Amino acid sequence: MRASAYGFPSEGVQESRNPRASVWDVLALPTGDVRGRPYEERRALMLDVVDGLPEGSPIQAVSATEDVEVARVWYETLTGSGVEGVVAKSGRSPYRAGRSSSWKKVRHAETLDAEVVGFTGAAGRPRALAVRLPDGRVALSQRLGAQLAAQVAAALVDNAPAARGRAAGGESFTAAEPGLLVEVLAGTTRHAVVTVTRVR
Repeated sequence: MRASAYGFPSEGVQESRNPRASVWDVLALPTGDVRGRPYEERRALMLDVVDGLPEGSPIQAVSATEDVEVARVWYETLTGSGVEGVVAKSGRSPYRAGRSSSWKKVRHAETLDAEVVGFTGAAGRPRALAVRLPDGRVALSQRLGAQLAAQVAAALVDNAPAARGRAAGGESFTAAEPGLLVEVLAGTTRHAVVTVTRVR
């Protein structure tokens, strides 16, 4: 398992104000493509590359462990450092682009009621919702499933053409009439993912 979101140096989990790049996998080397090799082999190759970088390099390996208890400690204690959760990967899995059943993200999240302030896509087929969270931030949700999209579309059917708005992350959306509430799972870090679970 590895700490997710911002990453930590391979020699230990610690905070730093120095700019850096965190790496967790390698797909190719000068000797060729390694995507078909198991993750545990790719990680070992990646660590060899990182260990060979000049001292003071901003490129550092994300911490990883095979100890479930260590991963639990990371998960429970590192939210204050901006870590949104952990990623569990099968050490035997080859690299596959996109989603894969061989890895799973485990994020911190809270169930909240949020006001819908906008949407992306058409009112009759919304792709995602812009919601106002309790702290006042406007966040764009993950893509809606077909059933949720249909329920939201029914509530937006009388939505008149409106101005455009922007979420905290800069994403553009069409403003919606006030009054629609949804239940969301919202990550506990500032840039965390928001997932709509149902219409209130």
